[in-house]
Amino acid sequence: MKAIRVAAYGSPDAMILAELDDPVPGDDEVLVDVAATSVNPIDWKIVSGAMQAFILLPLPFTPGVDAAGTIIAVGRNVTGFSPGDEVMGFIGIVGAYASRIVVDPQRLARKPEGLTFMQAAAIPAATLTAWQALHEHGELRAGQTVLIHAAAGGVGSAAVQLAKLAGARVIGTASTANHDYVRDLGATDVIDYRAGDFARQVSGVDLVLDLVGGDTQSRSWPVLKPGGILVSTVSKPDPARAQAMRVAGRHFATRSDGQQLATLSAAFAAGDLRIRIDSVFPLADASQAMERNRGGHTQGKVVLDVSAELSA
Repeated sequence: MKAIRVAAYGSPDAMILAELDDPVPGDDEVLVDVAATSVNPIDWKIVSGAMQAFILLPLPFTPGVDAAGTIIAVGRNVTGFSPGDEVMGFIGIVGAYASRIVVDPQRLARKPEGLTFMQAAAIPAATLTAWQALHEHGELRAGQTVLIHAAAGGVGSAAVQLAKLAGARVIGTASTANHDYVRDLGATDVIDYRAGDFARQVSGVDLVLDLVGGDTQSRSWPVLKPGGILVSTVSKPDPARAQAMRVAGRHFATRSDGQQLATLSAAFAAGDLRIRIDSVFPLADASQAMERNRGGHTQGKVVLDVSAELSA
């Protein structure tokens, strides 16, 4: 098998495509031929070394959290999946930038009918993050107003659609070039975060989904109504600030959940949710794909095509 390997923390440019022995599934695991994986911010944050204080990994390692492909073997205790099943999943914190992987089947769901492997690989981490942020931590209800920062990115794109499906009014922040895209996803209003202060244009919001952090998070507190919730995927909100504003601030790490992903997969298959592929890179160009994701201003997800490596 082939896999991207990180021998030392630092620039993604130092990553290499290496030949490794095929993994062997344990009794409670499945072996997957990976057709595609996608790039998430956690990938380049781990590779850079920025997450060492929270995530300790033995070197070398293979980055990547999302995968889509075909099961080719199952452990003797596995039920519910069989060789030949086409699946997708948030497989863990690393390991997906490879042509073959072993996975806990509880992290997997069947690939949505009608979607390609490239599209399926873009779904798991981003869509699970959006769902859990809005519904588990943000307690979103029909009729509420939600402000979604970085609404054109992978998580933002999913969040706009999920919030709209929940019956919420959606406001997004994005660059001007992405305004039509975000509106097409379901946002009622879109604000150019570079052209002015969104806090002067928005008020009385029930939920803020912060996918940016820093100054964006700091300026988001005043837009919330009393009792509102600020949910961040990137940094822990200041509890003192939340108390002073009479709101709640919540930070979480996305949970891999095959059953939840299966529900979301059905929504994609039915056309209730859509996935946008920003760009596709071959596995060997994983460093370039990471830089594309790191630079921001994407529409949807950056994907790595692994299928060519299966026959190489």
